[in-house]
Amino acid sequence: MATLHYIFDPLCGWCYAAAPLVAAARAVPGLTVVFHGGGMMTGSNRRQITPEWRSYVLPHDRRIGQLTGQPFGDAYLNGLLNDTTAVMDSEPPTTAILAAEALAGKGLDMLHKVQRAHYVDGLRIANLPVLVALAQELGLEGVAFGARYGLLAGGPTASHIAASRVLLAKAGGQGFPTFVLDDGNGTVGQIEVGAYLGQADKWTAMLGQTCDENSCSL
Repeated sequence: MATLHYIFDPLCGWCYAAAPLVAAARAVPGLTVVFHGGGMMTGSNRRQITPEWRSYVLPHDRRIGQLTGQPFGDAYLNGLLNDTTAVMDSEPPTTAILAAEALAGKGLDMLHKVQRAHYVDGLRIANLPVLVALAQELGLEGVAFGARYGLLAGGPTASHIAASRVLLAKAGGQGFPTFVLDDGNGTVGQIEVGAYLGQADKWTAMLGQTCDENSCSL
């Protein structure tokens, strides 16, 4: 079975830009999409929102919106980005994504939820009550999700992030998002995603040309 490895971070704007491509790839016959959270804003790299940070990200967000049509809500643009008490931390949403995957195979669905919660609804996706509510929207039971989250927080999430960074380095990726296609026959190669942002049909056609129901070829 061919595998598309998706190396991402839930707080990466350009990963949000690539979200429609991830959704399209999941519908390609013969292709499995596997996610790898890279921990862009964890540990000492966590960031508190400041006016300087807002000024830095807004041009990127504007470019992403123009290029892809991905929405940025007022609650994010004029709410969260003005909240200097908010801290951006990739680790809790990554743990939530791992928990959703472990419980119901819904890791990528949880990623979609946390991205929308951040960029559209302006929610603090590092807060566990927010993550539990998002899991419940996916049909997961809140107590079971919270318990699995607790088991995966800390060391297991750190191990996942470390393995993702090893894969990123091995693939020669320079950041997030990075897509790596394994054709199932020992051939692995990075796909340059820039040419496909905002062009899901072109992306799907490319993947459809390289993948059939049983394998992909680069």
